[in-house]
Amino acid sequence: MVSVSASVAWWARTEPERLALVYGAQRVTYSELQGRVERAASMLQARGIKAGDVVALLMKNSAAFLELSLAISQMGAVFLPVNYRLGKDEVAYITAHAEVRLLLADEELRSAVPDDVATLWVGSDAQADSRLLSPVAVPTSSPTAHPNQVDDLYRLMYTSGTTDRPKGVMHSYGNMAWKCMDHITALGLSRQDKLLVVGPLYHVGAFDLPGVALWIAGGALVVEREFDADRALSLIASEKITGAWMAPVMLNRCLTAATRDQHDLSSFQWLVGGGERTPEERIREFSTLFSSARYIDAYGLTETCSGDTMMEAGRELEKIGSTGRALAHVQLAIMDDNGAPLAAGGQGEVCLRGPKVSKGYWRDEAKTRASQWGDWFRSGDVGYLDAEGFLYLTDRKKDMIISGGENIASSEVERVVYELPQVAEVAAIGLPDAQWGECVTVAVVLKAGEALTLEQLRAHCSGKLGGFKTPKKLVICEALPRNPSGKVLKRELRLQLGD
Repeated sequence: MVSVSASVAWWARTEPERLALVYGAQRVTYSELQGRVERAASMLQARGIKAGDVVALLMKNSAAFLELSLAISQMGAVFLPVNYRLGKDEVAYITAHAEVRLLLADEELRSAVPDDVATLWVGSDAQADSRLLSPVAVPTSSPTAHPNQVDDLYRLMYTSGTTDRPKGVMHSYGNMAWKCMDHITALGLSRQDKLLVVGPLYHVGAFDLPGVALWIAGGALVVEREFDADRALSLIASEKITGAWMAPVMLNRCLTAATRDQHDLSSFQWLVGGGERTPEERIREFSTLFSSARYIDAYGLTETCSGDTMMEAGRELEKIGSTGRALAHVQLAIMDDNGAPLAAGGQGEVCLRGPKVSKGYWRDEAKTRASQWGDWFRSGDVGYLDAEGFLYLTDRKKDMIISGGENIASSEVERVVYELPQVAEVAAIGLPDAQWGECVTVAVVLKAGEALTLEQLRAHCSGKLGGFKTPKKLVICEALPRNPSGKVLKRELRLQLGD
């Protein structure tokens, strides 16, 4: 059987008292974690969930989130984490498109839950311990672990794309297993490691980079419900944390935290950055706070379970601006517009292949075919490889906005803004923002005699778009820059509005 849940069960048998999970005041051993997973699997079975069913989690970080993800896997069901920052319409689309059989949602997120999906509410007590969830009679014995195979579907993750609706990335158990192997190898993970989890677990950065791979190695996850820089630094000191993943905006908050010089951070060995390009000055500042650790700039995609390249130890400043070299079981190439590989230094589309790359998108063969050149996955990102194989990213072919580490398809924003009767044309772009990396900005051409304020725009988008996708800036234009074929030149628009 190929799964992280099988590894947790093994550690529970061989070293039952080994620490697996810290959440708030709770310190959960592998034996206790396995007991919770078995109870949750029994609860899912009692509610009629069977192998192949899609079970979604609309939850903030918690012990229960991880326990339920393992239980879903043990059942042979399909795990679907949903971004809790999405609007109700967006959640409704995802749950319908994925044919979700059951949604488990935090009580505090009721406003984002559609009315027509079977939902089990997760209160604050159950967030800390999934055994408190069961509202139905639960069998005394847990279901036998499903014999998951390499090609079986493990997870669906919906990612913003260049179309007006998100795409469901299919992850197999094989994708996940090879991802874990590569991250354990690249980071040297062992049973002595403690990983601080402060990013949202619906995101591959927190769940996968390296995330639950540490449970294969026998280490412990220290999970925070939400990110707070002072709290994160305090935990690194008190729990003797060895590593973490953070989006650049999180690292920036740690570097500027009021308590930054009040903690012993000597246990900290590495921090993986990702989700957006890390400013070079932030990489240089890293050692002023974490003197015993190295900053690992990385590149990865939801379609590849994250973490395809990582910067190698000792070369961080020599190769600053690069996201490192490909991991052991990832092949990387730069292709021209016809799918032909380019030599070192040639700038083109970043393409990847290997056993951790998704086979495609759920119920969407057209988008799957469009994302592939033979057995190569087309990332949509533009970059080049130097003579040693280090990757440098230079641009995005996709019109994607990256704010606070979150991918936002400009077309998703445009679709909602076009609903306003005052709007003749709209283009959504990301403009540089010191805190978030990029800020969602819309350039609008109004119909004759019409007017529109930012407040009106934001009120219209409320509930239709997640808060992080809602425009923060509105620019009224007489016309949008276009090429001879009529396509909006977003790069030119970014240059114009960025001045």
